[in-house]
Amino acid sequence: MFANRISQTLHDEHRATIALMERLERAITRRQPIDVADSEGRRLLDDLAAAIEADTLRHFDFEETELFTLFDSVGDQLIGDHLTEEHSFMRPLGQQLVTLARRASAGGFDTDSWHEFSRAGAELVQRMVVHVQKEEMALLPLLDQTLDDATEARLLDAYLGTATPAS
Repeated sequence: MFANRISQTLHDEHRATIALMERLERAITRRQPIDVADSEGRRLLDDLAAAIEADTLRHFDFEETELFTLFDSVGDQLIGDHLTEEHSFMRPLGQQLVTLARRASAGGFDTDSWHEFSRAGAELVQRMVVHVQKEEMALLPLLDQTLDDATEARLLDAYLGTATPAS
């Protein structure tokens, strides 16, 4: 448990992301294309596409525009630079998986699309798990220790989309 809500919110999202990556890894290691006629297979593809679009990319953007710039302003840019570099590798993989998952959900996999999906999926799983571990061990504790109440509330409002526009 974290002392502030933004760290806890990001931690909860990390847990959901790891659970999804575990589902993806199990499907890929079966070495058989995901059966889109099966409700579990279709749900995995739909969950994967939705989570990458709605959660993962938004999570990355928030970290880069809000958290890493905050750390930059206090002279601690190394963690943000490192994690931003990792985001730059995962974004295209995530976007590729969204496209492949949506295409497969509509028409299934053929040999080539399954190979492309499983290769990109395995790479994303590997990168994402390590990335989340780094954020859990370094970024979230740093946030938990350094944010004052007002900054934490502003960040949480910004992240959850509840911030009111300045007049």
